[in-house]
Amino acid sequence: MTRYRIIANPASRRGAAAQLIPVIKEKLKSHNLDFNLIKTERPLHAEELAFQAAREGVDVVVAAGGDGTANEVINGLMQARTNGSGPAIAVLPIGRGNDFSFSLGGPATLEEGIEALVQGQQKAIDIGRVTGGDFPEGRYFGNGVGIGFDAVTGFEAMKLPIKAGFLSYLVAALRTIFIMKAPLVEIQLDNERIEQFSLLVSIMNGRRLGGGFWSAPNSIGDDGLFDLCIARNVSKLQMLMLVPRFLNGTQAGHPAIHMARSRKVTVRALEGSLAAHSDGETLSYSCKQLEMEILPRQINLVIYKNGR
Repeated sequence: MTRYRIIANPASRRGAAAQLIPVIKEKLKSHNLDFNLIKTERPLHAEELAFQAAREGVDVVVAAGGDGTANEVINGLMQARTNGSGPAIAVLPIGRGNDFSFSLGGPATLEEGIEALVQGQQKAIDIGRVTGGDFPEGRYFGNGVGIGFDAVTGFEAMKLPIKAGFLSYLVAALRTIFIMKAPLVEIQLDNERIEQFSLLVSIMNGRRLGGGFWSAPNSIGDDGLFDLCIARNVSKLQMLMLVPRFLNGTQAGHPAIHMARSRKVTVRALEGSLAAHSDGETLSYSCKQLEMEILPRQINLVIYKNGR
């Protein structure tokens, strides 16, 4: 019988997720799943718990929370990997953005998450690794790294009292338009070098950020490649006009946008500095260089059969 370890973050969605933990327990019991549930108590606790679960031979480690919780679980599982094997990851999306799960074929709601566990279907997904900023030793990620505008937007969203994920990011994005200063960056891809003042550089394994911003609408999470969205600096009015394009995933047609694919990416600030996040978690408020590489098909993700 499949053994599940539920790692639940009661602090997700500004604490609103705590009310859903009893609901999760009842739903899992009603389906006779073999599980135990542990609540996180501090930052990076989910990472420690996932590492421990992997070493104990648990079959599926379930991140009950948002993208930050899933990111910690990914890091714990990757650190515990031996001989290329380990538990699958599943997500019960009760956070604000839930972009990792949605983007890579997992569930978009708690109900879908429970159904996905019952269905039990899995697929291997790529995992990214980023080095630099606050993590010179490296950090794994599932959905993407954002440098510039989307990172600053995430930082601004955390300051807002709004619990709804997409709304908080939308309000924060509008605020960021008026405070963002684009750095001069050098972007090195597998077969291309770009030097420009860049509003944003999104290095995506998934497709979506911020609960509704489609940075890489055509990304495939198991093709061994990052999908990049790179925006050169534009006026505040043009920035405002770009927001609907990102909401619809049609920014690729704009002259300020460059889309690319690459296995490795290095971004270096020639003037200014890099604000960056990884799966919504802070990589740096101000660093000079970040290096990203894709690791093909590292972890099995429990997917939602009727999903995207």
